[in-house]
Amino acid sequence: MNTFTVIFLFALVLSYAVQFWLSARQKSYVSAHRGEVPRAFSNRVSLAAHQKAADYTVEKSKLGDIDSGIGMLFLLLLTLGGGISLMFDFWSTFELSPIWADLLSVASIFLLMTIVEIPFSLYQTFIIEDKYGFNKNTLPQFAKDQLISIALTLGIGMPILALILWVMDSIGNLWWIYAWAIIMTFSLLMSWLFPTLIAPLFNKFTPMEEGSLKNRIQKLLERCGFNSQGIFIMDGSRRSGHGNAYFTGLGNNKRIVFFDTLVYSLDEEELEAVLAHELGHFKCKHVIKMLTASSVMTLISFAVLGWLITQNWFFDGLGVSTHSNAAALLLFMLVSPVFTTFLHPISSYFQRKFEFEADEFATRHAQGSKMISGLVKLYEENASTLTPDPMYSAFHYSHPPAAIRIAHIEEKMQSA
Repeated sequence: MNTFTVIFLFALVLSYAVQFWLSARQKSYVSAHRGEVPRAFSNRVSLAAHQKAADYTVEKSKLGDIDSGIGMLFLLLLTLGGGISLMFDFWSTFELSPIWADLLSVASIFLLMTIVEIPFSLYQTFIIEDKYGFNKNTLPQFAKDQLISIALTLGIGMPILALILWVMDSIGNLWWIYAWAIIMTFSLLMSWLFPTLIAPLFNKFTPMEEGSLKNRIQKLLERCGFNSQGIFIMDGSRRSGHGNAYFTGLGNNKRIVFFDTLVYSLDEEELEAVLAHELGHFKCKHVIKMLTASSVMTLISFAVLGWLITQNWFFDGLGVSTHSNAAALLLFMLVSPVFTTFLHPISSYFQRKFEFEADEFATRHAQGSKMISGLVKLYEENASTLTPDPMYSAFHYSHPPAAIRIAHIEEKMQSA
């Protein structure tokens, strides 16, 4: 143990204590407001639906608490408990090149982390989601998804990790600039390729049929000056009853995707309003702003790692005897979230700000009343609580709470 060990333990306890405290506030607040539908929704949402959303929120929060607790213990086992050192020592006993030993050590740690998370995913999917009528998944499909995800992580992640480790070993003190450039190039490339190569491995995407809905959407795109490579319906109902819509891809490879569950539950004017909101994110340059912020934070992170990698106390303080570039990179990925927990409210604030701006865009290019009715249906059908704890939502929510968001839309409608 050294001074950094104490700092790490203090940050770990503080960050998780805050998370558990906020979760307790959320469960208590949602439960306390379970018995009455908020006034803003009294004519729109039934009491039964409101209570279902409250119970669903509380159950998910309880599971999240257990998941977080196990995650904290597992992190301690990997670091101060010597798990990382044991893994690197294990692979070093084989007659492997240093780069292969490092790659297999890092891959083994992340595979263990994936395995630890699987029981929670199973419980979330087949107990909680099933209880509230959302689960459409099957165990074979769940297993297939997990195997595909692991295969993609290994098949794509291992070569990128090998390249970064080579850069760390070969470039010199400014390796972190080159590593940052590699990560950003890879991220942009994957964003561009995701719609056509990655997403179809998990879901079926069918071009939207000709008809009034497609005509309405195309007219909206023309009004907004937006080009895409097609409008697709995704078979989301194969796994879940939740509905959503999103844009994916970059440049000339952008796609508009509707979950089939969303198409079934909203009318055409509501779908147009929801799509106008998503268009607002692009037209207000939120995607570029988020990419820029992510790029800057990634560069700062690599710069910090470039300094930490030369400090013995960084390894020793976290219980790692192997002072290697791969061990430093792994440690940084595992431990940095502990120290950046309190940046979450800042990120959440700007994301909520972007949601308000996208809603304003939607009210200018579609019917605000239809945006509201569509949102209410989504809140009800996805069992999203209408009464989140204000402090919890300020810390965690990327979208404004329902009542605040709808009041904002109504205000913009009146001033239009």
